[in-house]
Amino acid sequence: MKENVKAGLFASLFVLIGFPIIFTVSSIVTGDWRYLIYSIGPILTAGLTGLLFTLHLMKKKSEIR
Repeated sequence: MKENVKAGLFASLFVLIGFPIIFTVSSIVTGDWRYLIYSIGPILTAGLTGLLFTLHLMKKKSEIR
């Protein structure tokens, strides 16, 4: 199975950077800050997990070469 490390890195960085921006904008537009507050935990969980796995895989691939 071929692993696409760049796509994983892009996805995890998008979750860590893009989603908070989206939820901040939606909170500003609606005036309800619970959107942002309730999204912080899942965003950090998903983004950091993906980022750690991707960085671990990148390190593993660089050691093989």
